[in-house]
Amino acid sequence: MPIGDPPRTPVRGRPVATSHGEIEQAAFRLFQQHGFARTTLDDIAREVGVGRRTLFRYYASKNDIPWGRFDRTLDGFRTILDRMSDDIPVHEAVHRGVLLFNDFPDDARPSHRERMRLILSTPELQAHSVLRYAEWRHVIAAYVAQRTGTHADDLLPRTVGRVSLAIALAAYDVWLDDESAVLSDLLDGSMRALRLHLGV
Repeated sequence: MPIGDPPRTPVRGRPVATSHGEIEQAAFRLFQQHGFARTTLDDIAREVGVGRRTLFRYYASKNDIPWGRFDRTLDGFRTILDRMSDDIPVHEAVHRGVLLFNDFPDDARPSHRERMRLILSTPELQAHSVLRYAEWRHVIAAYVAQRTGTHADDLLPRTVGRVSLAIALAAYDVWLDDESAVLSDLLDGSMRALRLHLGV
């Protein structure tokens, strides 16, 4: 889920060898051709034209590549929620935040649909995805805790985080099954259920 690469500038007189985006595009080409499990980091490095050590400067593992620069997207998610007015009910703020977090350009490469289909349908990625989902839930839990005067580990913030994730994943399931579906509409409709579940 990339949010864009910073400008590529020379370091100590040497040009930057590659970028996160170039690595992702090369990796997804190989994933399509050979499958995720059969594609190695060495394969990806050769496709990009860099050494394995250079690849590790960008991604710690093959499992991290489909997620893009996820740490940066989480920082953006925190900023989105932090900028919500306190006059907005908590459920509405989270609703709006999730919609904005999942707003990706149509010309993204790899496409958001391609990226999410790989993440949600590849068995080898499921354990890694659990870690990423936990980070995403915590962003919501921390925000809810701040708004409600509780702790992120308390029941209500945790519940909001888990319910929000379940609702979002359900919307993604429908979106991936129906090429004509609009993700923002599905998320908007499903996130409206948050008020019914939580009443906050």
